Amino acid sequence: MRKSLITLILVFVCSLALIFITGCAKEQSVKGDVGLTQAQAQPSAEEVAQAEKEAALREQALKEQTLEKKMLAEAAAIQDIHFAFDNYDLKPEARALLGELADWLLEHKGFEATIEGNCDNRGTAVYNLALGERRAEAAKTYLANLGVSNTRITTISYGEEMPADPRNCEDAWAKNRRDHFIVFPNK
Repeated sequence: MRKSLITLILVFVCSLALIFITGCAKEQSVKGDVGLTQAQAQPSAEEVAQAEKEAALREQALKEQTLEKKMLAEAAAIQDIHFAFDNYDLKPEARALLGELADWLLEHKGFEATIEGNCDNRGTAVYNLALGERRAEAAKTYLANLGVSNTRITTISYGEEMPADPRNCEDAWAKNRRDHFIVFPNK
């Protein structure tokens, strides 16, 4: 009986020792895995530099987009110029507005302009297309004389096809005899 009791105690102690050793080994293994995971989670200096570079590029692109939107909003504020009936001579008010546009384009070299010549609906379609072209060309010539490169300005005539006011009255006709300006980036 004494022998069996000793055997039983030895088995019990060995079992406890085995449990203790196994538990410590698992804990050590888990700690080792955690350390490995943390080491893997630490980015290299190259990865950090690349991430910082990408963030700086994104920030710069966002700044450029914001600036471009601001400049386009300024350009959109440019008003149409208007003409007398059956005429393409620039009025003094038109020259002043074209001067503002020229200053803006000279300051913002990354932009171009399209001048859209328009007419009222009196006269033939062919005649109005030609008159709209002469109106757009008059504005382009004036801008070129103020220093804006001809290569940055295009013209198009819509004649009577794009009225600002579709009514048939003197007030509407006066609004329709115009040059309209579209400014856009020259990318």
